[in-house]
Amino acid sequence: MNLEVGIIGGAGYTAGELIRLLLNHPKTNINFVYSTSNAGNKVYKVHQDLIGSTEISFVDTIKTNIDVLFLCLGHGNSTKFLKENSFSSDTKIIDLSNDFRLNADKVLDEKEFVYGLPELQKEQIKTAKYIANPGCFATALQLAILPLAANNLLQHDVHINAVTGATGAGTSLSETTHFTYRDNNFSHYKAFTHQHLGEINQTVKQLQVGFNSEINFMPNRGNFSRGIFATTYTKFDGSLNDAKKMYQEYYKDAAFTFISDDEIHMKQVVNTNKCIIHLAKHDNKLLITSVIDNLLKGASGQAIQNMNLMYNFEETLGLNLKANYF
Repeated sequence: MNLEVGIIGGAGYTAGELIRLLLNHPKTNINFVYSTSNAGNKVYKVHQDLIGSTEISFVDTIKTNIDVLFLCLGHGNSTKFLKENSFSSDTKIIDLSNDFRLNADKVLDEKEFVYGLPELQKEQIKTAKYIANPGCFATALQLAILPLAANNLLQHDVHINAVTGATGAGTSLSETTHFTYRDNNFSHYKAFTHQHLGEINQTVKQLQVGFNSEINFMPNRGNFSRGIFATTYTKFDGSLNDAKKMYQEYYKDAAFTFISDDEIHMKQVVNTNKCIIHLAKHDNKLLITSVIDNLLKGASGQAIQNMNLMYNFEETLGLNLKANYF
């Protein structure tokens, strides 16, 4: 019997990708897609790539006895929604906002959310009932440095420069999301203060308790639709071969994270749930390049990966996707 799934907040980019994945997942049935602003409209009228794939319509009512609930709400709204709506004690919840990612915020009305980064804590996810899905930048950047933190090797400041596609800003238009601003343009934002730094620092200190260096993060807006390309560097006394062995060992059982001997680029991962990492040594610095699709491994794909783990499905089920390479 397939899992009955509900989606709250169904009109955004993340929800559109989640719906696409769930429609093609062999173990799920979409029970409802909740969106008050689109109630009564066919899902494919909003997510136009789904024409011919589903006849589901958006609804403005919810069913409380489903198996899995995905929250695709704006940041801050998941807490409000869960306080106002009760679900069956058997319903598992996966939240894609940042409401429950930090330890200070992870408990709500006796619901304790587990941080859903499989490469960090797969076993805890398997037994969890409530998951806080990581942020997109946070996923790409944590996967770049987890092996160093796990081996107590983040002893100096970390410097990160990363660029994300326009879909990372969501569907709502603003001055910096209009085509005329993004096209043939490049800019940074939230320099050194991006909200994902909280969860990155939290994870690093979970693995390397005494970490007290700076993580300097410069996020950038790219003039493309989707994907994240991140470069991270820090001092590293070992050889490049030492680093490769350490990363390969750390990710030996990872279903979607791979170490490449060749230099990497973003098209290798767009439309997939993969993270690909490349390592290079420059004098005493280790350069780590990581690439992901911000809507999949950075959001909806990782949410499905977490659901698979929670129900003891094959971790890659429904996520064997080919990159838009050409």
